[in-house]
Order: sequence, then C-alpha cells, then structure tokens
Amino acid sequence: MNPHLDKLHPYPFEKLRELFAGVTPHADYAPISLGIGEPKHPTPAFIEKALTHAIAGLANYPSTIGSEPLRAAIAGWLERRYAIPALDPATMVLPVNGSREALFGIAHAVIDASRPDPLVLSPNPFYQIYEGAAYLAGASPWFVNSDPARNFAPDFSTVPDDVWARVQLLYICSPGNPTGAVLSQGDWRELFELSDRHGFVIAADECYSEIYCGATPPLGALEAAHALGRSSGERPYANLIVFSSLSKRSNVPGMRSGFVAGDPQVIKKFLLYRTYSGGAMSPPVQTASIAAWNDETHVQDNRTLYKEKFSLITPLLRQVMDVELPDAGFYLWADVRRTGLSDTEFARRLYAEYNVTVLPGSYLARDAHGTNPGRNRIRMALVAGVDEGLEAATRIVQFCQNLRTAS
Repeated sequence: MNPHLDKLHPYPFEKLRELFAGVTPHADYAPISLGIGEPKHPTPAFIEKALTHAIAGLANYPSTIGSEPLRAAIAGWLERRYAIPALDPATMVLPVNGSREALFGIAHAVIDASRPDPLVLSPNPFYQIYEGAAYLAGASPWFVNSDPARNFAPDFSTVPDDVWARVQLLYICSPGNPTGAVLSQGDWRELFELSDRHGFVIAADECYSEIYCGATPPLGALEAAHALGRSSGERPYANLIVFSSLSKRSNVPGMRSGFVAGDPQVIKKFLLYRTYSGGAMSPPVQTASIAAWNDETHVQDNRTLYKEKFSLITPLLRQVMDVELPDAGFYLWADVRRTGLSDTEFARRLYAEYNVTVLPGSYLARDAHGTNPGRNRIRMALVAGVDEGLEAATRIVQFCQNLRTAS
C-alpha cells in the first residue's frame, strides 16, 4: 500500500463523531447541526428542470475537457463577475466535478517529487483536502497560521526564505474556510511576487466567493492579477489557477459541478492529468451547470437569505462569545474562551445539553509554530433556514448563560 496514506489525519467530522461517542443529547430538543458546511437552501427549480430535460445525455460518454457551451458559460461568468478580459474557453477553463476533487488532483499535476523536500504551503486553519493532497503527491505541508490582527488572513511574511525555496504549490482559500477572511490587493501582490521569485503555482480556492454581507463582492485572484497587469502577454495569469463551484453559489452540492481557470500552461497539464484520472462531468450536469452560471437572480436571492441570518444571529451570539461578521462565506468563527470551556468541551457539552452541533476549531487546524490557531474557537455554518438558525443561536446563548450562572 502507498505509505503516504499513513500520514493522513482523521477528517474533522470523524473526530467529531469520536468526541460525541457515548453522548445522548437532551431529549427535549430537536437536533440542529451547524457543523457541516452543506447548503440547505432549496435548489432553484430552473436548475432542476435543466438537469431533467437533459437526461438523454446519460447515453453519451462525456469528454474530460467539457462541452464548448459549458466552458463558454464559465468564462463568461468570470468575465462578468471580476471585470477581467475575455478568457479563452478552450485553453483557460476546465470544468471539474466539484472543486474538491480538483483541489486534490492539482497537487499530483504540479508536484515534482524528485526535487528535494518539496513543500505545499497552506493556510492554517484550512480545508483538509490541501494537506492530504500534499502528502499523497509526495510533498509535505507547511502551514501559515491565520492572524487575528489581520482579520484572520495568513501572514506570509512569517515564512522563511529557505521554506519559500522549496514550495512548489500554494493553496489559499479566499474567502477563507473557516475564517471568512478575504485577501486584499496587497496580499495578492505579495503572493504573485513570491511566485515569480520562487516558481510555485498558486491554487486559489474561491468556492465561497458569492456569499457575502457587504455591498462589495470579495476580491478574486484573477481580478487582482488583472489589476496588476498579469492578465495578458505570453503567459496570462502565470502560475495562477482558481477553483470555484456551484455548490454554495447555487445550492447544488450534490451536482458536483465546478471549474478550474487561469494559466493556460497549468490548465494544459492538469487536463492531461485528469484525462487519465477519469474525472469527466456527466452531460446532464453540464447542461444544468450552463443554466446556473448564466443566471444571477437566484444567487442574489441566496445571498439575501444569508444576509438575513447573519444580521439576526450574530448579535445574539455576540452577547456570550467573541464573534464578528466574516468578510464573506457562511461561517461564524467564534472565540469561546469567555465561557471557560475549550472548543472541544464546548462542542461536546452543547451537543449533550441542547442538541446543537458545532465544530471545534482545533479540528480544522494543526499545531504549527508553537500554537494551534483554531484552539478555543468553534465554527458555525449558518446553512439551515432562518428559523432553525435562530433556534440554534437561542439555545447557544442559553447554554452560555447557564455556564455563567453555574460558575
């Protein structure tokens, strides 16, 4: 067996099951989960209709590169959303079966394990796929801790030069999971300069880009690159590829539809890799995806629901814990030290006493550079309906107030 498999950590939800083992939640409360970031808003009817109307496509093998209309729809969405020049759909866009499989696969296409001690840089906390991809591609992860003073964005100035020299791939999630942090233009300038100097590929995970509470959409990597004059020339968007998905944007997590876009040289090699890994998208899913990428009304409606939840729930929780609105995304990243409990104790007792599930922040991070940046924090996914979210928040407030009374 592949020895790198032994390096993989248990997934956060496996750890959560172990934490809850032997616990029987209070019978008076119906279960509410804020633990998993799975969208719960209804799938738009027009996407369902497009999928079912294209069902005859199941009789055809799909091509890995995807249909021309799908690639054109994705390119068009990127151009509209980020005000960037036209992308070549044939060379700069690649449909994928959700961003997760592509984020994992890109490491296998990029990493040259024959070079000494290859590294994959990752934010910390992070989406665990980054770490697993690094190990199974023959590299090691190197973590850059989130910095509360920078609104939880990673501080790349803390990375030593000898580390940068070994980095072949950098994962960055903006808006971040679980922090919601959005990189600034200055952050992107720094990363592009480092990539130019050291030659690593930047894999920008942007699957939360369409969920935000403010008036201004989050800055995207392609948008930042264009503003810095990196969208043209012999190699547009050099060493930059972005990953996105319809799962959160359009409430279709089961459709497994996303894309990779950017540097045509990287896309070409990644297409070669995926031709062998068998990751072609089903024709009916491609048709439904075209409909989804070409419509913004349902995205605005979806965003309005999230804004309502954040505006109602965040002030309630702020009474009993340190929590603020994120830059974007649908998570609250709360500090629970005021309760006197650790993140794991908080999650276990809340589940036992009020049947509400939250995810301990330490499960989403690694001990690095003397600390675990997720410790004493919890992640709450505001994916349920407004009423259910408010009920969960009310129970959490009551739980925390009871802790104060008991102490």
